[in-house]
Order: sequence, then C-alpha cells, then structure tokens
Amino acid sequence: MDVLVVGATRGSGLAITRELVAAGHRVTAFGRTASTAFAAPVAGPDAQPGSLRPVDGDALDPEAVAKAVAGQDAVVVTLGISDNPLSVQWLRRSSTPADVRSRGTATVVAAMRETGVRRLVVQSTYGLGGSWAHLDLTWKLVFRFVIGRQFTDSGRQEEVVRASGLDWTLVRPVSLTDVPDDAADGAGVGGPAHVTTDDTRRGLKVSRAQLARVHAEALADVATVGATLSVSG
Repeated sequence: MDVLVVGATRGSGLAITRELVAAGHRVTAFGRTASTAFAAPVAGPDAQPGSLRPVDGDALDPEAVAKAVAGQDAVVVTLGISDNPLSVQWLRRSSTPADVRSRGTATVVAAMRETGVRRLVVQSTYGLGGSWAHLDLTWKLVFRFVIGRQFTDSGRQEEVVRASGLDWTLVRPVSLTDVPDDAADGAGVGGPAHVTTDDTRRGLKVSRAQLARVHAEALADVATVGATLSVSG
C-alpha cells in the first residue's frame, strides 16, 4: 500500500513510519525536516521490506500537501507541537502554530477530496468526547490547565475528520511513552495495545511502538472505518 504519513519526523509519526515500512508499505514521510530526519535508513535491511520516500513540506501548505497526497492509497495524520506545553498554554510560545492539528488536517482533507484518495487515519487525543468521563481529576486538570489550547484544537481536528466524507478512523492514545523494554502501565511494550471503541481504557500509558502497530492494523481493517479507537497499554 502507498501510505503518506503527515507529521512523520518525530514522536508518534516517526514510530508509525517505521512500523509501516517494516510491514512492507511504500511510505512517503512528510514533514518540515523529513529529508534530514530520514537521512539514514529507518530500519536494518532485514527489517525493511517496504520503502521510504522523505518529502519536506509544511502541513499548512495546500500545494505541498496536495503533491504529497496525489497517488497515495491512504494517509495517516499525526500532527502536534513539540514545544514545552506550559509555554504553549500560558506564554503562547511555540515553533508550530497552536492550531496545527485542525488546520493541517483540514488541508489534508481538502487535498484528499481533490485527488480522490479515500482512506484517512488521524491521531487525536484520549479525553475527548465520551472518553473524558474515564479520566480522573488529576488528568482532567492537566488537560484543562497544561495542554488546554492543544486539547481544544484536537477537538476541532476531530470535527474536521468526521465532516470530511472520507473513510476515516480516529485514534485516541492515552499518555505516550518511549520506553522500549519495560512495561507501560502494567502491559509489556512488546505485546499488543488495548484497543476499544466505547471510550474505555485499561491504563493511562501506552508506548509509541504499540500505538504504531494500531495505526498500521487500522489502515487495512475496513471495520475501523468511521470508528474512534481508544488506545491504552
């Protein structure tokens, strides 16, 4: 499958890109520094049956996004802000626009409509919608006062996806970790993530490697079209 990953250069996007290449897909990694981030192979030869093509571009640039979307079978969107969340929340300082999730996703959706690409998987945030009721008070305070602006934009992003008319899947992970060998909230990182469609969760941490496998599996599973997946460890 030809898959475009928007926001591929770090965090979840990087993990998803590696997983898709290892699974044999032909991946276009799109990001502002993609050519630098993927200057070296994403995996060893024995673990890389797929292929990777880095493309530098801004998710808010309609022309660049349209060129990257053309010819793809599916698109994965994993956009976010890497700056200190308190600076973003209270000082309004970030190297990325605060509304990059909603605006970037809207740009991708427009390009997909224009080019006829249907399959869309978008990473959102656990705590939105019905999943809010499954958070304790501490996490609700974090969402309101630490990442409130980003959380609100994730909500707008979901509205864009649901109104897109595309074959979409939303993926809502809990707090993400990069721990390679230890357990994530009681579950082995090497095992599968806990995935539900009813807003429930098991723990409050999940590894990016586990999350990447959920994205890769969802792409090929027609049963996830129109579904919102809650992902925990």
